[in-house]
Amino acid sequence: MEKRLYRSRTNRSLAGVCGGIAEYFDWDPTLVRVAWIMLTLLGGSGILLYLIFWLVMPEAP
Repeated sequence: MEKRLYRSRTNRSLAGVCGGIAEYFDWDPTLVRVAWIMLTLLGGSGILLYLIFWLVMPEAP
């Protein structure tokens, strides 16, 4: 079975991007969210990347 990257339906705060990444890599979703916040605060690119992932990643079936 092929592993696919989806936005999470169950583990979401906003759009499920961080939850989907955490499920794909089998990581803790809180750590992914903290890393995303750090990326946003350090350079501001986190917001743009989140919006791109929100548009590109399909929602889980």
